[in-house]
Amino acid sequence: MSARKFRNTWWVDFRFRRERHRIRSPENTKAGAEAYEALVRQRLARGEPSTGYKKEQIVLAPYLTEFADKWFRTYVQTNNKPSEQKAKQVALRKHLIPFFKKYRLNQITKVYLEEYKSAKLKTGLSPKTINNHLSILAKCLHTAKEWSVITDVPGIKFLKVPPQRFDFLIPEESQRLLNSIKDKNWYAMILVALRTGLRLGELLGLQWEDINLDTNQLTVRHSIVRGIVSSPKNNKIRYIPFTDEVKGALLELKPGKGLVFYRTTGYAMNHETPRLNLMKMCQVAGLRQIGWHTLRHTFASQLVAVGASLKAVQDLLGHSDIRTTMRYSHLAPSALRETVALLDRPKNPESENFGQQAVNVAGLISTLKKKRTVMTAFSNQQSMVAGVGIEPTT
Repeated sequence: MSARKFRNTWWVDFRFRRERHRIRSPENTKAGAEAYEALVRQRLARGEPSTGYKKEQIVLAPYLTEFADKWFRTYVQTNNKPSEQKAKQVALRKHLIPFFKKYRLNQITKVYLEEYKSAKLKTGLSPKTINNHLSILAKCLHTAKEWSVITDVPGIKFLKVPPQRFDFLIPEESQRLLNSIKDKNWYAMILVALRTGLRLGELLGLQWEDINLDTNQLTVRHSIVRGIVSSPKNNKIRYIPFTDEVKGALLELKPGKGLVFYRTTGYAMNHETPRLNLMKMCQVAGLRQIGWHTLRHTFASQLVAVGASLKAVQDLLGHSDIRTTMRYSHLAPSALRETVALLDRPKNPESENFGQQAVNVAGLISTLKKKRTVMTAFSNQQSMVAGVGIEPTT
């Protein structure tokens, strides 16, 4: 934009097709001048005169505070799951709106985006969290463009995020944790998490109607997050087989109807209750403190370590992108290591002679090609000589 302030008056000053246009803005503000310039440029592009707009014809873009409220009520609450709505609401209320509240949508430029990243890094937020904020802001701005509220969206350069580290239990630690649990309900819940990889919300939303004890298979249909029942992450229904060990633990709970894991009152648990109980169980087992998602990592890690394919693990975990599952690839029995190990295997006579045999075969083929060329030339000579009645020489 080329909005300029001269003697307390805002002007637009730019060149279009090598012709300079310097016009006083009807709206004496920076935002008004920028909006006016956009209108003038559109008018020139249509071949119309650059002047003729009145103050009331200039439509200013709304402030982020105004538009974000409408966007949240109209778009987010219609298209996003409750957990996603909450995440967007918190990011807008605590971070994005306080920082950008004095800017209109078309004033949010790359410079201000870089300032936001710098400011949030100084507060101690992780690059991943800041990128999540920028993704929410980008979606908000792109929606504004789709609704013709603004004409352009600045390009957003996301921060580089270091590879995510994750913790998991080795088989011995898993067994130690299970052996330390006396309560059959918590034992079953921990065992199901370790043997199926369900997320905590999916465990809390698991119902007996989703479990087939005849075929040893459960269906992941629901997830409970912040007390709200919704579909699993990525809206994927998954079918997960389970072992006889899991079946035995579930039978101990006396299958019935409704939720499998719940509070003593019969209602769904919140996330805090399982978190605190797992901390106590780890303390009793003499293990480091872990979270419920570590049990999910344990399920995937132990599967990959014994040779399960990453595609199968992806399907079991419900990952929408195989790159997420690739985090476990370093635990797999390495095909590359086995390939390189071939160089250390004892040699046999056949392998020793293989290289020389290849050279001999290549030489034989070359000799045959030369003989074929000579024979072809001789045949041609015979044909030509026969044509003129002369006896060929040999």
